[in-house]
Amino acid sequence: MMTVRAAAVRPFFPPLDHALIQALACEVMAEMEQPLSRQSLADLTERAKQTLGKKVSRSTVWRVLHEAAIKPWQYDHWLFPRDPAFAKKAGPILDLYAGRWEDQALGPKDFVLSSDEKTSIQARQRRHGETPAKPHRRRRIESEYKRKGALQYLAAWDVTRGMVLGRCEAKTGIEPFGRLVDQILEQEPYTEAERLFLIVDNGSSHRGQASVQRLQSRDRRITLLHTPIHGSWLNQIEIYFSIIQKEGTDTQRFRGPGYAPDSSTALRGIDEPQAEAVRVEVHSSRNGRVAKTGLAAFSSRKGGLSRRPVQPRRHL
Repeated sequence: MMTVRAAAVRPFFPPLDHALIQALACEVMAEMEQPLSRQSLADLTERAKQTLGKKVSRSTVWRVLHEAAIKPWQYDHWLFPRDPAFAKKAGPILDLYAGRWEDQALGPKDFVLSSDEKTSIQARQRRHGETPAKPHRRRRIESEYKRKGALQYLAAWDVTRGMVLGRCEAKTGIEPFGRLVDQILEQEPYTEAERLFLIVDNGSSHRGQASVQRLQSRDRRITLLHTPIHGSWLNQIEIYFSIIQKEGTDTQRFRGPGYAPDSSTALRGIDEPQAEAVRVEVHSSRNGRVAKTGLAAFSSRKGGLSRRPVQPRRHL
């Protein structure tokens, strides 16, 4: 229990003082005309002394922020929606993910495909071979490399079937994307489809109303839907691309575009023993060869891919 003498010595900070310290911590330094990007605890303590007009210790400032769960030195990168028609564009896409279109359930011959390009996949040749992991030592990968060119990976993710169609191109554009669409139209079961819903972002290969008309003239069964501006995260293919980046191409050793990395295949399969669950076809247009690789079903992983139909919740 605190003694009477200690209570008399220890300064008193009422709730208003706490609120002022918290407000100081949450201020944006650029708006305060300070030559700093962020405040240190010492900076904040000095400003608190000036604002409160009395002594305050670093530990007191820290305790006030800790109790309020305020950590001004941490931040998240954030992209605020700027599309005034965000809900209007996002709603139909979320309906399709839930298996509905214009308040009607999709039929057995209706297909929803999420499509995009993963640009500039670098073929890098490490200047020295890696060493495997061993007890008490991590795997070591040479940081220096030689650039051996780059490829663009175009893919379409069947939302309900959990299948991927893809191809590699030397560059992106209207024509390469058109070849991906042709590849879709030539594959079963899309040859017998009644409706094909193709979800894309606002990239230059498929931007605006002109792309809608272009695909409609190619095949009248296609309905092209664009995600809101800065809303490409609504496109499910981005989840697949993130897995490809982390577990398919990151830290790999490539001899060049169209070649396989050492001891693996280009855009290698993930968990290859289970690769029959989901198949990925990669067509190289540079040399006419076709490389097939597998992508495992991640049904046992958190946030992984699965053959089961995807039925996300609708929320705006």
